Amino acid sequence: MHHRTDFVRMEDSKKEDWQVIGGEFVQFAQQLPERIIRHLQLLEGDYGGFPIDRYAHSLQTATRALRDGRDEEYVCCALLHDIGDTLGSYNHPDIAAAILKPFVSEDNLWMVQHHGIFQGHYFFHHIGMDRDMREQFRGHPYFDKTAEFCALYDNPSFDKHAETFPMSEFEPMLQRLFARPKNSIYKAALSEKA
Repeated sequence: MHHRTDFVRMEDSKKEDWQVIGGEFVQFAQQLPERIIRHLQLLEGDYGGFPIDRYAHSLQTATRALRDGRDEEYVCCALLHDIGDTLGSYNHPDIAAAILKPFVSEDNLWMVQHHGIFQGHYFFHHIGMDRDMREQFRGHPYFDKTAEFCALYDNPSFDKHAETFPMSEFEPMLQRLFARPKNSIYKAALSEKA
């Protein structure tokens, strides 16, 4: 990534400028999986009082999903469901969902975005909150999927003795998932470059 344009305001840019920017963007976008992995690794050593650190929890959640035969998109969602913990202390599911939104199906996106409320079923009552807060979504098409994600993968993944695959197991999946967006305002422009 070496080329730069010289306009001061976007309104003064030319098509040639956007060809340069587009070429740089493609290279930058190809590095997205590596940046995501580095960001997820920021959770390493961050226990926050939990039995295992948040990085191990993420790997363990994805390991359980992979062992259960879930597809790669689902496994990647399991891996990244808490990636927002570093920047979104009060809304981490929203951060994870924003990262995944261009690349995953509507049901997996909804699952990630709402998992915090659904996971609360297991502990909200201990901190003075309504453990049944998820009931506001009862009847939603993705309610059962999200409840199942928490029950099978998120909730039990704080076990320091459980099988936990290393990041190298998931890197190829992340490379494939983030190779092409499904839902982006730039999808048409990107298709022309392919």
